[in-house]
Amino acid sequence: METLLYMYVGGGLFLALIALPLLAEKVKPNPFYGFRVSQTLDDPRIWYATNKYFAQRLLVVGLVEALAAFGLFFWPGLTLDGYALACLGVFVVLFIPAIVQSWRYMKTL
Repeated sequence: METLLYMYVGGGLFLALIALPLLAEKVKPNPFYGFRVSQTLDDPRIWYATNKYFAQRLLVVGLVEALAAFGLFFWPGLTLDGYALACLGVFVVLFIPAIVQSWRYMKTL
């Protein structure tokens, strides 16, 4: 179970880390990294605004995921499967709204 702890905490911290350059508007439009859809790739103004908005949410998702993974690790009686599913559930419940909110924001630009 410790391996999953390291994976989920590390994954959450990695998400938070990769959000920082997007938040600082340091990533140019590209097909590999960021909120990559045709609207953002076609217009740098939309790219930077949408990716900054998305990065704010991605930072929260990553930090909450890492904290949840750490906290759930010490939950009494939680099985390995239960731990893995709970961590995945936290990620999904946070990440999907981040995508939807960012998509809606992009459509307002």
